[in-house]
Amino acid sequence: MKPISPPGVLTAMAASLFLAGVLNAAAAPSLALSARNRVRAGADSNQWRIVEREVELDPKKTAIVICDMWNQHWCQGATRRVAEMAPRMNEVVKNARERGMFIIHCPSDTMKYYEDTAGRKLAQAAPKAEPKVPLQRWCSLDKTKEASLPIDDADGGCDDSPRCKHPPYPWTHQIDRIEIKDGDAITDSAEAYYLMQQRGIDNVIVMGVHLNMCVLGRPFSIRQMVNQGKNVLLMRDLTDTMYNSRARPFVPHTVGTQLMLEHVERYWCPTISSVGFLGGREFKFTEDRWPTVLFLIGDEEYKTGETVFDWARQELEWRGVSATFVIDDPKLPPTFAGLEKLPQADALFLSLKRRSLSPEQMKLLTNFLASGKPVVGIRTASHAFGARKIEDGRLAWDTFDREVFGGHYQNHYGKGPATVVNVPKAATAHPLVIGLPTNGMTFASHLYKCRDLGPATGVILNGSLADKPDVVEPVAWINTNASRRVFYTSLGTPEDFQQPAFRRLLLNAVLWAVEQPVPPADAALARP
Repeated sequence: MKPISPPGVLTAMAASLFLAGVLNAAAAPSLALSARNRVRAGADSNQWRIVEREVELDPKKTAIVICDMWNQHWCQGATRRVAEMAPRMNEVVKNARERGMFIIHCPSDTMKYYEDTAGRKLAQAAPKAEPKVPLQRWCSLDKTKEASLPIDDADGGCDDSPRCKHPPYPWTHQIDRIEIKDGDAITDSAEAYYLMQQRGIDNVIVMGVHLNMCVLGRPFSIRQMVNQGKNVLLMRDLTDTMYNSRARPFVPHTVGTQLMLEHVERYWCPTISSVGFLGGREFKFTEDRWPTVLFLIGDEEYKTGETVFDWARQELEWRGVSATFVIDDPKLPPTFAGLEKLPQADALFLSLKRRSLSPEQMKLLTNFLASGKPVVGIRTASHAFGARKIEDGRLAWDTFDREVFGGHYQNHYGKGPATVVNVPKAATAHPLVIGLPTNGMTFASHLYKCRDLGPATGVILNGSLADKPDVVEPVAWINTNASRRVFYTSLGTPEDFQQPAFRRLLLNAVLWAVEQPVPPADAALARP
């Protein structure tokens, strides 16, 4: 029900609430918060480093601005995420209010709903103040201060499938889960700035939705408050974006939000978290779980402890796939310290050559495989556990290639001629070959002999010798035996990692394995 105050007492009520707020806040202790922003590593550098510092805020000079936390959105996903976030936000607001901070509720385009309330009258009663720069109804991207947004929201940003239709715009008021108390103000305009000037407020903490739109552009929000010289902080765990993961840069929705947070930290203001008010851990949406891949590496010949590590850090992790590395020194007896993390991983990436496992480690591996989780292997992973030398008490697994990859490694054709790689006609529609040339790819990896594949395999790439085109072997395939997503390629030399086609193949393989969308063929793959 719409909150109603008795008629005829609103002006007096607004004045008394303002005075009570000032008196209650006068003795409030300062609040120390950890703030994070990003600075260039050098004057001309495109690399950014995180800088964290402690800031102290005087509560009586601090406002909490709640941006567009509507009761309903035209996008069902947006509505769901607002409802999930609102209880935590309400606890922050309660805490801030008790500390003496001024709360400004800003559910845009819904002022009619609040026209008879004390909070609305309080905002309307604020005397106009001359801004340092004109306040606009909407402040768009400022190319003099910031780069283009890292996400494409031109389609409206609804991540639902299929996307929801809009307009009409169904919001009528702020979500009820966020309480509006006596002394709070309600506005969606420059009145927010007038209120701040009336109270001598220098610090503005912004929370709400949506970060790439209203949280940046509204007259009470980040761009315009920064332009007025306010000390602005964004509460990073209590915001969301309007981003469709089927648009650039083709990452999960929550990753799009993380990229927008980085944008704000680079160009506009530091971020804080709700932990500074409530303790515990930062708020996360239910859907905000990044899959983890455990990389089991132990190969000296191809230096994959370096190449795979660098590739994953550069091209995989920013896309929302976390990497855990277990890198075993191939010059020393095997230990695989860290393999105990395998049960928590969502996928296994293998680049090993003839290593043995302890009985406990073998049990970890077989249990992981029995769970049906995916496996990705490159080059010598076909004989990862076919150890020629088995240390006392350790185990080999000579049939791993056949049982897991569905392959049948039978040595190779020797170093020398390049491997010419093509996509067979039957695989041209598979997501693993998106963005790859259909023929004429050339790699330094010498060709493996492994044509006798298992019955549940599907060839993704074929390879032949540059000087013997009639010699054809599969160089990449999938195995769907045991309802598990398995990918293997016999490519993987350091020279291959310099090839965009090979790096794209690996990206496609890992994303396919953990069931994340593979970017379209024409997508720019660099981190925005």
